[in-house]
Amino acid sequence: MYSLHNTPIKLCRTLVLALVSVQFCAHTYADLHAPPFLNNLVRDSNNNMGIGMALNNRRVPASELEAKFWQNQASNELLKKLNQQMNKNKAKNVIFFLGDGMPISSITAARILHGQRVGYPGEEQLLSFEKFPYSGLSRTYCTNAQVADSACTSTAYLCGVKTNTLLLGVNAKVNYGNCTASMDPANHLTSIYGWAQAAGKATGFITTTSLTHASPSGGYAHVANRMWESDADVRSYGEDPTNCMDIATQLITELPGKNLDVLMGGGMGKFLPNSITDSFGNPGERLDGKNLLTRWQNLHPKGIIAKNREELLRLNITKVSNIMGIFQSKLMKYNLEAEDYQPTLAEMTGVALAFLSQKEQGYFIFIEGGLIDYANHANRLNVALDELLEFDKAIQLARAMTDPADTLIVVSADHSHPLSMAGYPERGNNILGLNNLGMDEDGIPYATMNYAVGPEQYLEPDGVRMDLTGKLGTPDSIQPSYIRISSGVHGGEDVGVYASGPWEHLFTGVMQQNLLPHMMAYASCIGEGPQMCSQTRATNEN
Repeated sequence: MYSLHNTPIKLCRTLVLALVSVQFCAHTYADLHAPPFLNNLVRDSNNNMGIGMALNNRRVPASELEAKFWQNQASNELLKKLNQQMNKNKAKNVIFFLGDGMPISSITAARILHGQRVGYPGEEQLLSFEKFPYSGLSRTYCTNAQVADSACTSTAYLCGVKTNTLLLGVNAKVNYGNCTASMDPANHLTSIYGWAQAAGKATGFITTTSLTHASPSGGYAHVANRMWESDADVRSYGEDPTNCMDIATQLITELPGKNLDVLMGGGMGKFLPNSITDSFGNPGERLDGKNLLTRWQNLHPKGIIAKNREELLRLNITKVSNIMGIFQSKLMKYNLEAEDYQPTLAEMTGVALAFLSQKEQGYFIFIEGGLIDYANHANRLNVALDELLEFDKAIQLARAMTDPADTLIVVSADHSHPLSMAGYPERGNNILGLNNLGMDEDGIPYATMNYAVGPEQYLEPDGVRMDLTGKLGTPDSIQPSYIRISSGVHGGEDVGVYASGPWEHLFTGVMQQNLLPHMMAYASCIGEGPQMCSQTRATNEN
């Protein structure tokens, strides 16, 4: 027992209050510190719907009821980690997969959807890249923004330098829209496309957006506005395209764009004059009369331009020097809405890798699941997750077609979207639908997956949320959001990085996004920075 004798009055009072507080807390801890649903557990242990949390194991797979299942699972995972050997081979090939606008919450939801599509609860599944041995986080902020766009991030992960939003291939000294500064070679950045070409490697990119979209063009274009995709776009912003070269022109006529071995995506209109109807029945967009597709063909007489799935898949890769696949006038269409003539991302990946594998010096290729972002902007969760699963199919195919002994595959995202997974839905609950156990304070069920910002709040005239039972889960449905804006916005939190192959162990921890190309360059002995080849030589000499 503590004695209060000879204790100063102020300290005495403090000790008494502390002892009283401890006694009080012992009786009321649950009320003061437990979340509200735990209070409900005490009062109503049978009311699952009211509590909003599963209180039985009716949907748990039978094998998971046994402790041995989880012990074995943990042991197997531990042994994999213990047996993992560092792969310090030179990376002959590097494949960089980018899920545009792919937050970690969407990866979780896509993995669940993947399992549910084949009859499993879903939570136990893994996407192919989640099985890669190493992972980390990428910090996506740009020099002038907490939350990034796809241009400044492209510059970071392809050029290795962070810059301002909406800029491509130039440093942060350039202000948005400043044509003169963006055309100044002193402000231009080199990229991993150019580093690989200088080392004699083949290069290319694939996207489900357009060939002139921000993500792939950060590695070949130098502009102060990512929207300057054609000369008509430059004019629409009040600039002179004769002084301010558009992105499409830079791709076809300038280094490193004109030396890319593989180009696949949409956006044919940016390369054709408005006097010509493209392969998809739409007029070209250019006002300068230039046919850049003809220009590309003249530069690559043994190259082939494929305009549909059939032309791409029947291509004799041993007979061509370069491949341009261009499959829509603008963006490619969502997988769920695409016609048969449009190839899938996996099909484009398969043809590209088969072609590039013939290159003795190896290759670097950038492959983007670009429409994940567009679907997330529209809050069309079903479509976004389907695009993510198509992206995963391409990654799985790439790993199957290559050898991790000499091919480094890195998977990441450029930025996030504010997509949350909330509540306490039961195991196996439809990830595209409503939380089957939870309700709000008005007794109305809510969706498990919600966006912070978007076009649909689903409110009644009195401000009460609508009951969305049976109204979510289709390709056309729009997920609920909190803040009303016509199009969803990006998120600023870190995104995942996953690696498999030579020097995969570098891709761990919390990284600056601009570090990614430097690590890929290190592993493959290209670029202007440190290289594993020179480090190995120095070690051997010592």
